[in-house]
Amino acid sequence: MPKAYVFTRNGGPETEALVEREVPAPGPGELLVAVRAAGVNPVDWKLRSGFRRPGEGPPVFPAVFGSEVAGTVERVGPGVEGFEVGQAVFGTPRTGGYTEYTVLSAEVTALKPDGLSFAEAAVLPVAAATAYDGLQQLGPAGGSTLLITGAGGGVGVAAVQIARHMGVRVVGTAAADKKAFVESLGAVHVPSGPGVAERVRAAAPDGVDAVFDLVGGDTLKEVAELVTDRTRLISAGGKPLAVELGGAAVVRARNAAVFDEVARLAVGGALRTFVTGSYPLDRAAEALRAVESGHTQGKIVIEMG
Repeated sequence: MPKAYVFTRNGGPETEALVEREVPAPGPGELLVAVRAAGVNPVDWKLRSGFRRPGEGPPVFPAVFGSEVAGTVERVGPGVEGFEVGQAVFGTPRTGGYTEYTVLSAEVTALKPDGLSFAEAAVLPVAAATAYDGLQQLGPAGGSTLLITGAGGGVGVAAVQIARHMGVRVVGTAAADKKAFVESLGAVHVPSGPGVAERVRAAAPDGVDAVFDLVGGDTLKEVAELVTDRTRLISAGGKPLAVELGGAAVVRARNAAVFDEVARLAVGGALRTFVTGSYPLDRAAEALRAVESGHTQGKIVIEMG
């Protein structure tokens, strides 16, 4: 039977296991996909630890890790149009990503362009799509200055690149050891940590026009003071706090049209995926530990044999 990497209860790494499970069946509006690659994200271990997305109920155990995949269509469920068996696709799985077969809703599935590998396509639905949605929400004008906190993380790296493609000047906060990397993306690097607002003022003496926060907490509180118009403040890192401060949470579109657009940017070279590590499914624990450590640069994927 196909294998899947799961967590059997909420907790730490001791709850994880590689198991066998039946091939899931696609229902109306769904696709069964043979997974070729799955992205590994911080939200994966956070869900294992007990985090819940707004409006989400408790998990059904064992729960398969993973929120983004790329693969080939194996079966098409009732009522699905625009997809055929054998097509290469990517999107957000309903039945986990660290597995050999999963089910996706056709509404959040896009065709994989020939110019992207399965690994490259697999890392677009979470970080890159969040970055794209946030920038569409802010709508920064060309020539304006945007502050991105957490510019060295997965969403931040994508946000910097897309914003620069839009002609926006970007100031990005990140750890000191990510300075060269953040600058290579075209952003002005500002070291993260206490006192970050003053360092941003020094780096952007004319001020910033908008803030895209990916950190939350004390960092968000500090940088919020940099924009007098709090409608120009959005956050994916501290959503309730952003609202308290007069800003807004990033609103996710969660549709195939966004996936198509970020794929177009990637194929065109405006968005580099930075896949820096690949693991087979039987080493999924190592892949997850690499991301959970918080020290990775770039994206980690699990690739099926």
